[in-house]
Amino acid sequence: MKSAMSRKGDCWDNAPTESFWGRLKVGRLYGHRFATRRQAMAEVIDWMTFYHHRRRHSTLGYVSPMRFEQSWLAAPLRKAA
Repeated sequence: MKSAMSRKGDCWDNAPTESFWGRLKVGRLYGHRFATRRQAMAEVIDWMTFYHHRRRHSTLGYVSPMRFEQSWLAAPLRKAA
């Protein structure tokens, strides 16, 4: 992997990532104390699974991001058939 940095003076480069982490912190982490690092990691993984596979997104026509991407990737195959 290669680290990506935002362009100088462009606060919008990192906005989607900051939004994602903000939602995680507010939705699952603030106010919780975890006994172990493993418990914290399990909570983060559970939330990420929800966020990508089950959460419906209004901008995507009320489907999950994963379902939207699967449909988008399958569209050229349907056109070719």
